[in-house]
Amino acid sequence: MWPGMGRDRLTRGLVLRLCLLLTALCVCVHIYLELGSRRGAPSHLILGCPTQTNQVLPDKGARIRGTKDPMEPNFVTEDRAMKRMVSYVRTLKNDSVAGKTGGGDNPSMCCPPLRPKRKALAVKRPGTEGRFESPRWHIELEPWASDNHSLEEEARRFLHYITTPQVSCAPPSPEGPLALEGQEGPKGPWAVCLDSRYSLAQRIHTKHCRVYSMGLGVEDKTLERSLARVGCEVHCFDPSLKQAHLQESDMWLHRLSVDWRDPNPAIPAQRQHGNTKKLATILNDFGHRQVDVLKVDMESAEWKILENLVLEGVLSSVGQLLLEVHLHWAGFEVDGDDPSVVRFWFSLLKELERAHFRLFRYHNDPAKPRLFLHRNFLNASSAYTLGWVNNEWRP
Repeated sequence: MWPGMGRDRLTRGLVLRLCLLLTALCVCVHIYLELGSRRGAPSHLILGCPTQTNQVLPDKGARIRGTKDPMEPNFVTEDRAMKRMVSYVRTLKNDSVAGKTGGGDNPSMCCPPLRPKRKALAVKRPGTEGRFESPRWHIELEPWASDNHSLEEEARRFLHYITTPQVSCAPPSPEGPLALEGQEGPKGPWAVCLDSRYSLAQRIHTKHCRVYSMGLGVEDKTLERSLARVGCEVHCFDPSLKQAHLQESDMWLHRLSVDWRDPNPAIPAQRQHGNTKKLATILNDFGHRQVDVLKVDMESAEWKILENLVLEGVLSSVGQLLLEVHLHWAGFEVDGDDPSVVRFWFSLLKELERAHFRLFRYHNDPAKPRLFLHRNFLNASSAYTLGWVNNEWRP
């Protein structure tokens, strides 16, 4: 009996040892296969997409920073494999940068960028020879007219500027086909320049001219009707119209107000003051790239609208600008003391000059009150109509 029990214990011990040996062998095989798969598989297959330097798995990020994961064995071969992985990540980054700068094929990545950036609107800046730059946020203010920043010196400089034409404009023949009813000579408030040196006369002759007229309850549309009769495409924008779009006397009338900003999408449409849009938005909506004549009679909103046209580079799409300026107060959303306001006005008109616009006429309505910023100052009128021609406009 006792010898049998000894043989049973020996058999059980051998079986137990064999099981432990097989278990150790399985663990070794598993570790070997795990290390082999990490060593052989490239990182873009492990992560599922090209890896960026800031996209690292948590345990690998700890290893790169020099700390050890307490739940993972410390194998030298695994550390070497991770070093190869980090170097592969850096190689991917360098290849992507080289592909962007090299001008070659840039295959699309399977993963989107982590922080996509909105592209800034590119605008053409006057004097940049066709190059495009980022949009501007403010105009360039001109130096003060005097060291003491006096209102009198600022007003004298400004009034002299708007009453001194920079170019002459030869009128067309009164009996010619380009004679317009709105051309009332030196006494008329609104007039275009039909000098053969500029493109408007040729554009009218070929029936390719386009006119935008912006106003608030404007009743006198003599110039617009005259331009429509000679073949121009005329669009009048007036928020006081009852219908959204109306064709009348060869002109298109739109119930739309031109503003220096687009409507806030967070404000419901019924709470906004009419339908207002920036001129750049209207041009885009209508599919128009160029405007031969832009007439602006916006009752003291012209300063901020003009500032928006300057900052967004819209003036390069305009051939002639007919503008009524109001001087009895600063205008909508024009801040500062009186000398600063006049300096802002003058700086805006100098921006027109930098955009290749030249003053060809001005009109002073004697029926208007003599008010300059709420006072009778230098016998200045409260409103002037200015005509500007873009001498480098080539449609």
